[in-house]
Amino acid sequence: MTTFLVILLIGAMLATVAALIRGIVTFLKSSSEEVRGGEGPSASSIKSNKMMQARILFQALAIVIVVLLLFAAGKT
Repeated sequence: MTTFLVILLIGAMLATVAALIRGIVTFLKSSSEEVRGGEGPSASSIKSNKMMQARILFQALAIVIVVLLLFAAGKT
């Protein structure tokens, strides 16, 4: 069970890093679009926002897995 949780934790951490990198890259693209002007949020801004929301979700998942690991370690 512990091995399975560690594998899930590593996956959640990798997903967090991937979402962070994609969000930052998209944010940098959207900020250059905003300099040129336009009305309302651009498609890049919306995508960047969604990637940062995904990052928060993956971070929360990683925290839950760490708590489960700590509970499992406490029972042995």
